[in-house]
Amino acid sequence: MFAKRTVSSVAEKYEFLNCRRLPARLNTSETAIVLGFQEHDITALVAAKLLVPLGKPAPNAPKYFATVDITAAAADREWLAAATRIIAKRWRDKNGRKNGFEVLSGA
Repeated sequence: MFAKRTVSSVAEKYEFLNCRRLPARLNTSETAIVLGFQEHDITALVAAKLLVPLGKPAPNAPKYFATVDITAAAADREWLAAATRIIAKRWRDKNGRKNGFEVLSGA
């Protein structure tokens, strides 16, 4: 579909979303587009076990995700709410550390 398999421009994102049939497995940038998250948020979702990559890739290896799982997650309101909470908590914790505030566990 895409020669380089990275989707960067807005036009490429719309072209990807308008495909008649998505490929069977998606890389992290394609997964982010389908779910409506940023590409760097996918790593937090994998760490929280909300997304499970195909196979057992090494930590530094590219991750691929099953399209059927990603589209099912995109249609699940509860999953999207949980994923949004995880991303918000990640940035709240990261910004708190950067600004010198103590990070509280829990929320």
